[in-house]
Amino acid sequence: MGSATSELPAQRTPLGAGADTGLKIVVVGGFGVGKTTLVRSVSEIRPLNTEEVMTQAGVGVDETSAVASKTTTTVAFDFGRISLNDHMVLYLFGAPGQERFWFLWDRLFSGTLGAVVLVDTRRMDDSWYAIDRLEHHGTPFVVAVNRFDDEPVRHSLDEIRQALALPAHIPMVDCDARVRSSGKDVLITLVDHLYAIAMAQETTP
Repeated sequence: MGSATSELPAQRTPLGAGADTGLKIVVVGGFGVGKTTLVRSVSEIRPLNTEEVMTQAGVGVDETSAVASKTTTTVAFDFGRISLNDHMVLYLFGAPGQERFWFLWDRLFSGTLGAVVLVDTRRMDDSWYAIDRLEHHGTPFVVAVNRFDDEPVRHSLDEIRQALALPAHIPMVDCDARVRSSGKDVLITLVDHLYAIAMAQETTP
């Protein structure tokens, strides 16, 4: 992506300060799609991450052709925190993207109320596993299209929805994972989606 600077929170608050409700959210998607960047850009605390330098051991194992400039990779998970308002805090877990770490996903999904699937339109096939696992677990999710500066073609959200065979009730938004306000909008979209699901369940006989 380009060199845009992430907007940082004006104040970093203690973990759990003033919050009534904490929600566990998982950020998933393909390798190098921007999960670590999203967690880092929105977190109010210094994010915990497990990034390691990529070595020769990953050659022929990790598919890096579309992310040739990437030099580090998440090997367990990222963790961050963001307050959406005075009463609601989101605890963010970024899942590793490489296939060899997918066995960690099911554990990360435990206790998760919702998820964000980050999509890179240059490698949309990498999104299938994340969507499949979330549907398998019955975890509500939204899709956020992380726009990269070197996209050869800027596909519309409708085109991406069709390519991913997503039903109309799953929210889809554009985002820039580097920018805090954009990442926060994605999370608000997810919370709104979770609220709509809960309201629908309450009104169902």
